[in-house]
Amino acid sequence: MSRPSDSAGSGDPTDSVDTVGGPVLSVERLGVTSSRYSLVENVSLQIGAGERVGLIGESGSGKTLTALAILGLLPETLRASGSVRLRGADVDLVGASEHDLADIRGRLVSMVFQEPMTALNPTMRVGRQVAEVMLVHETVAGRQEADAAAVALLADVGLPEPAAVARAYPHQLSGGQRQRVVLAIALANNPALLICDEPTTALDVTVQALVLDLVTRGVTARDAALLFISHDLAVVATVCRRVLVMYGGVVVEAGPVEQILTAPRHRYTEGLVAASTIETTDAQGRLRTIRGSVPGHGRYPVGCVFANRCDAATSACEVEPPWVGESVDVGYACHHPVSSGGGVDA
Repeated sequence: MSRPSDSAGSGDPTDSVDTVGGPVLSVERLGVTSSRYSLVENVSLQIGAGERVGLIGESGSGKTLTALAILGLLPETLRASGSVRLRGADVDLVGASEHDLADIRGRLVSMVFQEPMTALNPTMRVGRQVAEVMLVHETVAGRQEADAAAVALLADVGLPEPAAVARAYPHQLSGGQRQRVVLAIALANNPALLICDEPTTALDVTVQALVLDLVTRGVTARDAALLFISHDLAVVATVCRRVLVMYGGVVVEAGPVEQILTAPRHRYTEGLVAASTIETTDAQGRLRTIRGSVPGHGRYPVGCVFANRCDAATSACEVEPPWVGESVDVGYACHHPVSSGGGVDA
């Protein structure tokens, strides 16, 4: 998909890319391929210090693959292309050596995964796991200081009796407690960038709200950049200022979260927004859905990847739509965009 490569801001003066020191994260034309298929194509984005950016789309849209490519965590069967630059790192993360990536991960960039039980070592006490990331990167003087810092971090993420939690094993904690432990690990070295991949999916509403508040306060206190991956639009609206919409491995729309969720231009975004609320129904009074399902790899239509599920599609959609917008952070790629009045632009 043709997208601009300039580095203009998001259009929101209260949440713009830090142009003084350059963006914390700069991704240019990122791609992920297997031996047979292109899984992610031409993803470009920038996130400045203190910015909170959401990445939304249905399961299978390429959101997690994008995050793993940024971190250099793709499986050996997949290959990344393009460029990923992180402030403070002297290397392009795409193609960087495992030695360089190991130094960067956990220090300059951290990730909170969807399932905390698989992210934690079941044979290690929780406190030692929090302390380990500081000892590995030598951000503390020694074991005693690391253990004390681990207890303080567990307290910071709202865990009651943090010293007792530090002595516990992961299986002795609840799902919400484990996710807070993972967040403590991710924030331990004050990273410049935090990536969260569906961090509240398995949590009940009350615990979800607590974890989201902790994520927001954690990155705000550190002036860190946040890339927040989710399929829950309400969660993204709560956490993020700017959002990118992904489908079929490409970004189809981007902009300030209020604009995207209230006045979307791409037909896919329109469908996501309509399907996210029980207050919107079709002519027969049924809840709105996007017809069909996300195709398997290699089965997306030529041209617009959303054409086979779009009610507004025409023969024009057999050609790849150009990116229309002022920058990689604000715009859309659709031959028949939604107009401000809810119709289709000519």
